[in-house]
This record gives sequence, C-alpha cells and structure tokens, in this order.
Amino acid sequence: MIEISDIKKSFDDVEVLKGISGTFYQGKTNLIIGASGTGKSVLLKCMVGLVKPDEGNILYDGRDFTHADRDLKTEIRREIGMLFQGSALFDSKSVEENVMFPLDILTTMPKSEKLERVNFCLQRVGLSDVNNKMPSEISGGMKKRVGIARAIVNNVKYLFCDEPNSGLDPQTSILIDNLIHEITEEFGITTVVVTHDMNSVMEIGDHIMFLHKGVKEWDGDNESMLTTDVKELQDFIYANKFMKRFRNNPTI
Repeated sequence: MIEISDIKKSFDDVEVLKGISGTFYQGKTNLIIGASGTGKSVLLKCMVGLVKPDEGNILYDGRDFTHADRDLKTEIRREIGMLFQGSALFDSKSVEENVMFPLDILTTMPKSEKLERVNFCLQRVGLSDVNNKMPSEISGGMKKRVGIARAIVNNVKYLFCDEPNSGLDPQTSILIDNLIHEITEEFGITTVVVTHDMNSVMEIGDHIMFLHKGVKEWDGDNESMLTTDVKELQDFIYANKFMKRFRNNPTI
C-alpha cells in the first residue's frame, strides 16, 4: 500500500499539485486519471522520487519515503518497477539483456539465476521466444510487454505505469491492460497507472483517483464513477464518444 498526504509541487510560480492525498491499495490496479496538464505525471514522478514534492509525505507500507535517509530510499527503490510511456528499452541491448538490466545493477545474483528469472518474466508476458531479438525487431505491443517483464523482474512490490497504452491499437491496448491487471493480482503488487484512456478505466480500474487542475476531485471504483455528481469528472468521462453513447444507453 502507498499513502500520500498533502502533496504539493510548484514549478517557478505555477502550482501544479495543490495538496493531493490518497491511498493506493495492494493487489489492486490503482489509476490516476484526468485531462492533460492536470498533474498526473508530476504526481507519479513525486511518488517514485524523480521529483521532490515541496510539501507532503509519501509512505510505502508505512515507511516515509519523502524524508527517508539514503539507505531507506535505496531499499524502497529496489522494490519499485517502472513501465515508461515509450517502453524506454535500450536499442543496443537484446530483449534478454534489457530485462536482465535491473538484476545486473540491483542484485548480486549469479548469471544462471538472472537468466532463469528473465525467462520466467518473459514467459509470463507471453514472450518466451524473443530473448535474442533487438528492440527494432519487435512490434510496439511486444516492446510494452518486454517493458513489463523488465519492470517486474526484480520481484517488485510496487509497479508504476505511465500511459502504458500510448501509441497502441485498441486490441493491443486491451492485451496490455489485462496483463497489468493479471500480474497485479497474481503477485499482490501495488500498481499505479497514469492514464487518460477511458477503456482502461472501465476494464481495470479497481481504484481511481481523478485530478483536475492539480486538485483531487474524486476517488473510488469504476462503477461508482459512472454515477458521480462531480461535474468535472462527468465532463472528463463523457468526452469519449463511446461513453456518451453509454450514458444514453447503459445497456450497450
């Protein structure tokens, strides 16, 4: 579980996060949603330590990450996996080498154990025969799956995904959504996904936080979201053409 309390962040004189508090639950796919420019990615970067908040606390299972010393921060960072928007694979490394990279820099495992773990993760994401391929030789959807394998290879407790469906066709997006959801439940990971994709919200949104202009306007599950009376959230949901049809005909 990850708890955030009164997170504030400004850049120059622009206040991007205006006191965000909330909880992200273990074994659940927790989504942060909102329109572009609402602070979603900044909040995620604060949570993983890429950006330091101006105020507030971030707790990983009760451990204060924001004010931790170097040893505790290192310990928590070893438990975090990250799936980047563009997959962020190393072009000069094979699929196997990409997935093994976190084990190379974070562990002292012998090579045989690393390879066993890499093969397990690749098999889990449905890629058991691409070890020696280069990123340029695989599709965008396969790159995302390699990115997921790399993110979980170190037996992480916390998984962060930044717009995991960006640039993918609808069918591949569903595959990636389902894979993230399955892995979250299977391994009991606390997963946080930043997205503006309403299909993802409806498919895998166990717990959802909605941001609007740097403020948390609502949180809850995807079923209660559809009956919310928060105007900003209604506007966000029903900006999608399919969701407009759904509102007019809930039996679709």
